[in-house]
Amino acid sequence: MARAPFNVLVYLYRKLANGELQYVLLRRSEGWWQAVAGGGEGNETPREAAIRETNEEVGIHEDLPLRELTTVIPVPVAAFEDDHQWNSDLYVIPKYCFGAQLERTTLSLSSEHTEYRWLSYEEAQALLRYDGEKTALWELHSRLLGCGPRGVEL
Repeated sequence: MARAPFNVLVYLYRKLANGELQYVLLRRSEGWWQAVAGGGEGNETPREAAIRETNEEVGIHEDLPLRELTTVIPVPVAAFEDDHQWNSDLYVIPKYCFGAQLERTTLSLSSEHTEYRWLSYEEAQALLRYDGEKTALWELHSRLLGCGPRGVEL
């Protein structure tokens, strides 16, 4: 199937009995940490791609109630091996961001990843490599806490 010119990022989270929020990060086989991530395929919507990628990367087969974030991360097409499939005048593709609450704590990793960790917001922020992914996590965390963009409770 042809690679669609967009990516998705999905932060899986859980709320502990004490109210603390935790987020899953996956260690890629290349060594860095990130949330579930991948590219769209064919005529998929970003939401459909997010569900498929979550299934492929961590074995979540149920339909996830995705929370769409307003963060959209620009990614240069040169970052992708299959960029030749896209129009030659396309320079940047969007990475659409989502959050999804999980009830389960055990995940089944694909071969793309070597381990996963449930982390506090601060721990996850410290492990993330890219600023855009940090921004998406900040947005999700702020929304889950009921805070506005300036940290004021809504």
